[in-house]
Amino acid sequence: MTNSARSSDHCDYQRVPRVVTAMARDEVHGVSVEPHSHERAQLLYATEGLMRVRTDSGVWILPPRRALWIPPGVVHHWTSLSKVTMRTIYVEAATARAFGDSCRVIEVTPLLRELILALLDEPIEYPIPGRGEHVAMLILSELAAAETVPIAIPWPRDRRLVAVCSAIMADPGSSRNIEQWADDVGASARTLIRLFPKETGLHYRQWVQQVHLAEAFSRLAQGQSVGEMATALGYASPSAFSAMFRRILGKTPQHYMTEWRTPLPQSQPTRRPA
Repeated sequence: MTNSARSSDHCDYQRVPRVVTAMARDEVHGVSVEPHSHERAQLLYATEGLMRVRTDSGVWILPPRRALWIPPGVVHHWTSLSKVTMRTIYVEAATARAFGDSCRVIEVTPLLRELILALLDEPIEYPIPGRGEHVAMLILSELAAAETVPIAIPWPRDRRLVAVCSAIMADPGSSRNIEQWADDVGASARTLIRLFPKETGLHYRQWVQQVHLAEAFSRLAQGQSVGEMATALGYASPSAFSAMFRRILGKTPQHYMTEWRTPLPQSQPTRRPA
């Protein structure tokens, strides 16, 4: 199979006799992929566009320069929130154990991005030894050194809490308090306050802040200002929103705005002998 005919079906990459494989797939806005899992671990990544990924245990919003590590066997489904150019990799299960058994968001460095693109320029079954093998090993090295971004929206199982969390996800800037949410689902506020840490590991306000952070990354990727985000998410001022953002992530929204507005170097096609 030539690179021009490279499959965009994830099933075709699960038993390739290589430690690391790479798949390219482009989607239009609004595509939703049904729940599925892989024999291999997946680094779900798009060089352009926004994706929302959901598992039984959490929800993640992935803008460019962020990727989700999904261990083998984890059922997940994703939705494109814009046009998406997915450039994802799969890592054989035995090797993947070194990178953890839970989903996590990682920073995609310019080097990791270029390595993923370089592997896509190689045959699916790249020669061993050879360039493709070296690129694959460098990808594993970059994954081992990648910074984890503490953005995750843990998902509950209790039906009352699911109803509340779904409503907050649908309207992250809602000004409703926990007493009002409790009335909606036929529970007491005390019950919901107790259920949040039991079901999600986070207190109510912490959980809402994770939703706000995820929404903020989505809005940052769309070019919104800090003021626009603060207003949309119900904060009294841009400084109050920035303070929350920095307290959790250690960086301001302005830091990410500057980073994302700095264009990444464009990959040049690899020239091969005729």
